[in-house]
Amino acid sequence: MYYFLLQLLQKIGKRIMTKLHQWLMSLALLGGIWAALMLDLVGSQPLSSSWHQVLWALPTYLLVTFGCYSLGVVGYRLATFNDCQEASLELQAQIREARADLARHGMKF
Repeated sequence: MYYFLLQLLQKIGKRIMTKLHQWLMSLALLGGIWAALMLDLVGSQPLSSSWHQVLWALPTYLLVTFGCYSLGVVGYRLATFNDCQEASLELQAQIREARADLARHGMKF
């Protein structure tokens, strides 16, 4: 369902919607569904009290799950971060060139 929602949002606002807008629209839609379920606005029968207990804590569980996922992604990206030796050497050469140029113009280091 989430994939379908993202596809729909991409079709609606392909040029005008940023990624932030897509996330906010998704959160608003999911929040609306959660609120409708909590207020018994969906369906002919009200949900049982056990379902209400699960639904009440659902945003907290989702937030904690998202936080754990984010920490995992950041940790994985840090663990697999590769050094770019060529870019480092190129940057050092540019720094030397800039210092030489500034020294010619009278700047002292």
